[in-house]
Amino acid sequence: MALSLRIQKSPMPGFRLGMGITLAMLSLIVILPVGALLAKGASYGLSGIWGTVNTPRVWAALYLSFRLSFFAALFNLVFGTLLAWVLARYEFPGRRLIDALVDLPFALPTAVAGIALTTLYAPNGVFGSVFKSLGIKIAYTEWGILIALIFVGLPFVTRTVQPVIDEIEREVEEASATLGAGRLYTMRRVILPALAPAALTGFALSLARAVGEYGSVIFIAGNLPLKTEIAPLLIVIKLEEFDYNGAAAIGLAMLLISFTMLLVINLIQIWSRRRIGHV
Repeated sequence: MALSLRIQKSPMPGFRLGMGITLAMLSLIVILPVGALLAKGASYGLSGIWGTVNTPRVWAALYLSFRLSFFAALFNLVFGTLLAWVLARYEFPGRRLIDALVDLPFALPTAVAGIALTTLYAPNGVFGSVFKSLGIKIAYTEWGILIALIFVGLPFVTRTVQPVIDEIEREVEEASATLGAGRLYTMRRVILPALAPAALTGFALSLARAVGEYGSVIFIAGNLPLKTEIAPLLIVIKLEEFDYNGAAAIGLAMLLISFTMLLVINLIQIWSRRRIGHV
């Protein structure tokens, strides 16, 4: 009996090989770089890290990056979900074109996106000139940074939520309507609970992408210290000055803040899934 259990084949052929490759790639792409950053920070010491981070310029850059990243991810959560709903549930002329354009930020180099956005929203640009006539400046302000972060993060929400919408059967909505529920009630009690885990996942991905975004932001930001300077740019400046300890210190601060925010989002996801399970 024991021998038969030993030679019993796994229901997943090649599990050990696949797990080995997965762990190897995970180590090379995630664990080793993060470990190197932690090791560099450990060699610098807590006092050195705090001395680098605890300056008005660094705090302003961190606050700007995380604040605008959160607002951009929040915007994408709402409008990315609406866009996914429209693409999944309605047929209209140009639908396939719009569906393809959603993936444009994935394929477009971030530097090219930054140059294009700057050209459009500069004071003499197509959109920038319109806003300028209204007394609003977009490029080289926080508004320009926000637009760039929304641009790069929108596909993460739409592509995460869209398959879930496709799986929601319309018969469920029809049954809800048959029982006398209105559209708002059906959306709140039937649709949104099913979409919540995927929407929060898209929000987390959009937030993570926005926090570390560099190429599409530096062209439209203006990069003014204490005003429009983002944290990733400060890291690049430290590296160009050969201040590797300072760059590691800012990187560790971003890592700690990002990990805390993503942990909170994951806890909310777990809570929402348990709530759906109880319902």
